[in-house]
Amino acid sequence: MKKTLMALGAMAMLGSTAQAQKVAFEEFDLDNGLHVVLHQDNSAPVIITSVMYHVGAKDEQPNRTGFAHFFEHLLFEGTKNIERGEWFKIVTANGGNNNANTSDDRTYYYEVFPSNNLELAIWMESERLMHPVINQIGVDTQNEVVKEEKRLRKDNQPYGNIFKAIKQNLFKNHPYRWEPIGEMEHLDAATLEEFQAFNKKFYVPNNAVLVVAGQFETAQAKEWIKKYFGAIPKGAPVQRQKFEEAPITTTINATWEDPNVQIPMTLAAYRTPSMKTKDARVLDMISTYLSDGKSSKLYKKMVDDKKVALQVGAFNNSQEDYGQYIIYSLPLGDVSSENLLKEIDEEIVNIQNNLISENDFQKLQNKFENNYVNSNASVEGIAENLASYYLLYGDINLVNTEIEIYRSITREDIREVAKKYLNPNQRLVLKYGPAKEKTAK
Repeated sequence: MKKTLMALGAMAMLGSTAQAQKVAFEEFDLDNGLHVVLHQDNSAPVIITSVMYHVGAKDEQPNRTGFAHFFEHLLFEGTKNIERGEWFKIVTANGGNNNANTSDDRTYYYEVFPSNNLELAIWMESERLMHPVINQIGVDTQNEVVKEEKRLRKDNQPYGNIFKAIKQNLFKNHPYRWEPIGEMEHLDAATLEEFQAFNKKFYVPNNAVLVVAGQFETAQAKEWIKKYFGAIPKGAPVQRQKFEEAPITTTINATWEDPNVQIPMTLAAYRTPSMKTKDARVLDMISTYLSDGKSSKLYKKMVDDKKVALQVGAFNNSQEDYGQYIIYSLPLGDVSSENLLKEIDEEIVNIQNNLISENDFQKLQNKFENNYVNSNASVEGIAENLASYYLLYGDINLVNTEIEIYRSITREDIREVAKKYLNPNQRLVLKYGPAKEKTAK
C-alpha cells in the first residue's frame, strides 16, 4: 500500500510539472504561405530561429536519392548577400551556433544566438530561402563532403548499414526504401539543373514553417519577419504522390554482410503505422517496456539471467507515412540467431496474451510523463517540437496535448497493439553479420 501511495504521489508531481510547463505560442501566415510560430521565453537572453521544410528523402526520385540531405549541406554554401564560406563565420562572430538535419520526411535548419541578434538570424534564414547560390563549385564541394560523411558514418562504421538493409526489405514501393544519405552515384550523375529544380520545387515559403523562440519583443519580431520573408514569392503547391505498401503476410528472411563487424546481429523488423496514430504511441510504450534500461524485460532475461545476449534492444522508428518497429540482439558466444529470436518472441507472445502488471504499467506512465517534461525543457527542444507538430503531424497543439494520448493508453491497448503488429508472419528477420571469407578457387 505504501508503494502504491508513493507511486501515485510521483504521478501527481509529474502531472503538475507537465501542466505547469504548458507551451504558449502565437502563429500566423504570411501572404506567401509561410507559416510563422512565435514562442516567448524570457528565462535567458537567447533566441532560436529555425525553419523546417516539408522535404525529405521520401520526396526524391529512385535514381536521384540523397538530394534532400545534400541540400542540408549545399544551402550553407552562400547566398547572393552572404559570400561563399562566410555563413559559419558570421554566426560564430556574433556569438551563435547553427546546424541542420534531414530525415525521410523533413529538413530542419536552426540558429541559436544571443537575443540581440534576432534580426540577423531572421535575415540569414530568409537569405537561404530567397537568394541561395546553387552553382557547380558548391555542388562539387559538397559532393565530396557528403561522400566523406557516408564513408565515416555508414560504409566504414560497424553496423552502419543496418537501416539500409532493413528499409530496402520492408518497403518495396514507398521511398522509405532508401536512406537520406542516398547513393553517391546518383549525386555524381545529377546535373546542376536538377539541383536547381529541386530547390525551386521544395524550398518555397508555402512548404515551410518558421519558428522564433526565446527572448524577443513580439511586435519587433513580426516586423522583421514580414520585412525579410514577406517579399519571397510563393511557390507552386507541392504535389505529393501517395505510396502504399501491401501488407506483409509471410516472414521476409534476409542477410547482410558487413566487413566492419565481427559479431553477428539478429534483427526482427515490423512495418508499423504512421506516427500520427495512437497505435504508434502504444508501440513506443511497448519498446520501453521491453528494452528501456537494465531492468527491462528483454535485457534482464537475455543479458542478465539467461546470458544468451551481449545486448538486446527494441525501438519504434515512427515516421510520417509508416514506421518500423525494430528488435535487435547480439549473441553471447555461439548462441544462434534462432535461439535469440525464440527468447524475444516469448516476451512478445507474453504481451499479446497477458496484460502487463499494474506496477510495470505505472513505471511506463511515469517514464512518458518524464519524457514529455524533458522534451519541452529547453527552448531549442520547444522550437523543434512546434515545427514538427505543425508540419508533420498537422496539429501544432500536440506540443501540449500529446501527453494526453499517452495517458489514455491502457494495458489492454498494449496487448491489442502487440497482437496487431508484432507477429512472425508480419516481419523481416535480418541476419546482419561479418563478411564471409571467399573460398579460393
